[in-house]
Amino acid sequence: MTRYDQPYSPGGFQVMPPAIKAIIVTNVIVFLFQNSVFGPALTTYGALWPIGSNNSAGYSFHIWQPVTYLFLHGGFAHIFFNMFALWMFGVEIENYWGTKNFVTFYFTCGIGAALINLIATSGSPYPTIGASGAIFGVLLAFAMMFPDRYIYLYFLLPVKTKYFVAGYALIEFFSGLGNRTMGSGSDIAHFAHLGGMLVGFIYIMIRRNDGSITRMLRKLSLPKKPKGPVLWQGGGKDDEVPEAEIDRILDKISSRGYDSLTAEEKRTLLKAGKR
Repeated sequence: MTRYDQPYSPGGFQVMPPAIKAIIVTNVIVFLFQNSVFGPALTTYGALWPIGSNNSAGYSFHIWQPVTYLFLHGGFAHIFFNMFALWMFGVEIENYWGTKNFVTFYFTCGIGAALINLIATSGSPYPTIGASGAIFGVLLAFAMMFPDRYIYLYFLLPVKTKYFVAGYALIEFFSGLGNRTMGSGSDIAHFAHLGGMLVGFIYIMIRRNDGSITRMLRKLSLPKKPKGPVLWQGGGKDDEVPEAEIDRILDKISSRGYDSLTAEEKRTLLKAGKR
């Protein structure tokens, strides 16, 4: 059974791990096809069309679209920033969870975001495209793993990840409500973004509780949260490790790779994971 409470880096820390590399390459290839003679057909059949879509061309929802919409983008800036965010926030997650678990999480968030977006946009004439729903799930996971890691907003203002993500979620929520209540013509799928975060949060909470939804609901209101890069926890005081020591070890992994750790540092990291 795969362990979720310790780094999964059999080949050392990878700057471009397999899943992220494959997702980025696939998205780029599809984007090139979008800008060819195949572009209209890809949008017609691959975009996420709302159920009961009211459009003059007769485009409609198909069962495969909650997956295919993740690989379509509306322009260079759209795909560039999505893929950059995937790499920026997803690298450490895939290195810790392993490729298989990261892929499962990514597509769970993406498909979940699609389903929530379908509910929110029922009857709309406009389709949804882009990997943002899945990437917002990855961003949420990063914030839960590294809540006190600083993100430099506009490359200048340092903000802790937990506050950055919480603020981003609030903006998306009110922006989505504004679109619904005021009929805004915004082309941003705010509810898909929120859906990816929500599904990612539920997924992580279920895994924290060994797959038990009942246990998840019972523990959801507990105030304590794991420290460091641990999403699943257990154990007691004997396993406690100072947060400063965990941060130091994580910084060492980020700069020099997992293989650079001493045997004692690896034991410390494993001990923290067992809390």
